[in-house]
Amino acid sequence: MTEVQEAPSVREPRTVRLVDADIHPAPPQPAVLSRLPERWRRHVERFGRRMPLITELYPRASNGGMRVDSWPETPGGFPGSDLGLLQRQVLDEYDLDYGVLNCLSLLDCHEVPELTAALARAINDWMAEELLDRDPRLLGSIVVPYEYAELSVQEIERCAGDERWVQVLMPGTAFEPLGSRKYWPIYEAATAHGLPVAVHNAGYEPHLATGWPSYYLEEHVAYSFVMQSQLLNMVCEGLFAAVPGLRLVLTEGGVAWVTALRWQLDSAWELLRDEVPALERPPSEYVRDHVWFTTQPIEEPEDPADFARALEFAELGDRLLFATDYPHWDFDSPTQALPRSLPDEVRAAVFGGNAAALYRLPLESRT
Repeated sequence: MTEVQEAPSVREPRTVRLVDADIHPAPPQPAVLSRLPERWRRHVERFGRRMPLITELYPRASNGGMRVDSWPETPGGFPGSDLGLLQRQVLDEYDLDYGVLNCLSLLDCHEVPELTAALARAINDWMAEELLDRDPRLLGSIVVPYEYAELSVQEIERCAGDERWVQVLMPGTAFEPLGSRKYWPIYEAATAHGLPVAVHNAGYEPHLATGWPSYYLEEHVAYSFVMQSQLLNMVCEGLFAAVPGLRLVLTEGGVAWVTALRWQLDSAWELLRDEVPALERPPSEYVRDHVWFTTQPIEEPEDPADFARALEFAELGDRLLFATDYPHWDFDSPTQALPRSLPDEVRAAVFGGNAAALYRLPLESRT
């Protein structure tokens, strides 16, 4: 076990400089089991889980898709499970003000509803007790049993009173498109508590509409297609008109495609707007008003100035959040993540200011 460094109890007040919007903790299986009610603990011990870990699905990069140096020394340890290592490799290495935890351990809902809800609660309890309680720089995303809206709302209600939970987590792929009305109670509950909803790429339905990918490269690049499809569905279903306060964070899906999607949506809407009467404004305005994006994986054109132009066309200077994606293999260091061609004020906003505004973080570091 890597030694845990206690975060300073008092820090000099300063403007939020660096926020990592996508860190992946991973609770050890025994830690989850110990937090389940006895009935469901016995069930998992006897029958196991219906789905394998996402790192075991094909196609998959070697080493579980993780940084080689992110594996704890603890026998059986998994990247993201060791607070000391997370502190050393991310929080302290880059002097982060805050890091937002997106736990991907329940990106499937193939269990019975009650067990799925118990797993979500156990994962959230582990994050609170082992991470949030031990380092005030860490903030949490509420894991919910998203296929069961009523149970998801109950978990949001349970956690939302704790200001360390700053958003609700949804998967990039679910049983239905994410604009489906079955999920609306989740968006409504999150919004009622002032919490954004983060949709994180990767899930258990990577076959898309064209069949299963043959290569990991193919799957990795196609994540941006998943995000485009989900956002398109959410807009056309009228989700943002129905939940006007919803703030959506599309995590780990790229950003350069945003301009083209907005252009296409608006031009088609002009001809087909009678089909979607809930959209009283051009679709691009809903995207502009309601959606944020993360930098990892960021598109890297040969000429960095092209990315700056893409960001300007998409009007994302105040809608882009820095993310490392720790502990995954394609981790992005803040020293290399953004091209120098971006104006200084945009870089500052992406690295910290946009996240501070979205998550309503204090302008002074927590004490």
